[in-house]
Amino acid sequence: MAYKISDDCVSCGACAEACPVSAISEGDGKYEIDADTCIDCGSCADACPVDAPKAD
Repeated sequence: MAYKISDDCVSCGACAEACPVSAISEGDGKYEIDADTCIDCGSCADACPVDAPKAD
């Protein structure tokens, strides 16, 4: 199951920098995770200062 980024996202980009497969990109008002690319590793959740990425 891919991770999803909640509305708690503050658009800091820490999750995108931490993603080993570049599955995260800046969206409209928050970052978004491409579910087809996500490998469910949790690196984004570990890097996020506001705990926005959640396992779906």
